[in-house]
Amino acid sequence: MAQLGTFPARGMVRQWLKAGVVERGRFTATEEGTPQGGVISPVLLNVALHGMEAAAGVRYYPPGRRAGEIMPDAPVLVRYADDLVAMCHSRAAAEQVKARLAEWLAPRGLVFNEDKTRIVHAETGFDFLGFNVRRYRSGKLLIKPNRAAVRRIRVRLREEIRALRGAETLAVLRAVNPIVRGWAAYYRTVVSKEVFASLDAYLWQLSYRWALRRHPKKSKHWITNRYFGRFNPARQDRWVFGHRDNGAYLVKFAWTKIVRHQLVKGTSSPDDPALTDYWADRRRRSAPPPLDRATMRLLQTQKGRCQLCEQLLLHTDRPPQSPTGWEQWLRTTRKAIKTRHIAYQGAKTPDGVQLRLAHATCLRRPNTSNNGTTLHSQEPSGLA
Repeated sequence: MAQLGTFPARGMVRQWLKAGVVERGRFTATEEGTPQGGVISPVLLNVALHGMEAAAGVRYYPPGRRAGEIMPDAPVLVRYADDLVAMCHSRAAAEQVKARLAEWLAPRGLVFNEDKTRIVHAETGFDFLGFNVRRYRSGKLLIKPNRAAVRRIRVRLREEIRALRGAETLAVLRAVNPIVRGWAAYYRTVVSKEVFASLDAYLWQLSYRWALRRHPKKSKHWITNRYFGRFNPARQDRWVFGHRDNGAYLVKFAWTKIVRHQLVKGTSSPDDPALTDYWADRRRRSAPPPLDRATMRLLQTQKGRCQLCEQLLLHTDRPPQSPTGWEQWLRTTRKAIKTRHIAYQGAKTPDGVQLRLAHATCLRRPNTSNNGTTLHSQEPSGLA
C-alpha cells in the first residue's frame, strides 16, 4: 500500500488484499496477504516489487545516443512476478546483489526461498520460465526450451492422443493442433529448431500408434496410405498426418518460423502514453501470430480490423506469456472470429462477393453494418 502512494485505485487494491477465496462453493477468509497462485497475486507482486532493478544496482545510460542501454559494469536483472534472475560479472558481484535485494525485500515482508536460490556460472546454465540459459564452450550463449518443459509437452501430447483412442481423425486434429501451435509460438523466439524436430518425430509415432489401434486388422501399408500424405501443399512432406476426405492435417512444430526476440529499450513500458508510437512500431515488426496463411492474408487486407464494427480482430498488444496461454488464445480466436461472405456495393468480383473476417458477435447482429454492407445468410465457418 505504501508503494501505491496516491494511486486512484488504492481502495480497490486494499479490498483485494483482504478478500477471501471461494473454491467449489466454499468461502475461506484470507487472514494475511493473498493466496499463493491467486489470479490477482502477480499484479500485487508487480506493485510491491516495483523498483527492484534500482535496488539491485542496475544502471542505464542517460538520454543520448546510447539511451536505454545498461552500463557495462552494472548487473542485469529480469523479473516475472516473483521469479527473478540477476546476471553479474563475478560471483562476488552476485553475492553483493543478493545481499542488497534481501535488505530491500525485508520491509516488504518478503525473503528469498533459499531452496530455489542459486549462484551458478554461465557455463553451468540455469532454468528460467521454461527456458534454459547457458554459455557453451564455443563462447556462444544459447537460450533453449529446458528439459522439464520438453518433458511436459511430451506427456501432454501422449495423454491427449491416448484419450482420443477410437475417436474420429478430426477430433484428434482439433485437440492437438492448438497445443502444437501454442507451444511452438511460445518457444519460437529462442534456439528451438532441434527440439521442434524431435517433438515432430515423437508426435508422428503417437499418431501412427493411434492409427494402428484404430485399425488393428489393417496392414501398416494401408494405414500409412490412409492417414499420411502430402496434405500440406506448401510442404514437400508426404508424412503429414491428416484426413483424406477434407484435407485437414496435423501441424508440425518445425513449421513455426524461428523469430528472434527484440529487446525492449531501457525501462519502456506499454502503459506509458508517451511511448505509444514506439510500441505500435514494435508490434508492426514483431512476429505475426501463429495463424494459417489464408487468415493472415485476410488480416493484412483488412488491416487487422473487423469489416463490420471496424474494431481490432486480434488484440496482440501483449501476447500470451506461456504455452498454455498461447493455446487458450488460439482456441478462443477460433471461436471468436468467423469467416463469412460479404457483398460490397460496387464490388468488381464476378459474383459481387468477397471473403472477409468478422467477429462472431458482430455476425449475430442485424444483417446490415454501419457502412451499408449487406451480408449473405450463409453459415460462417470457423478458422483452422
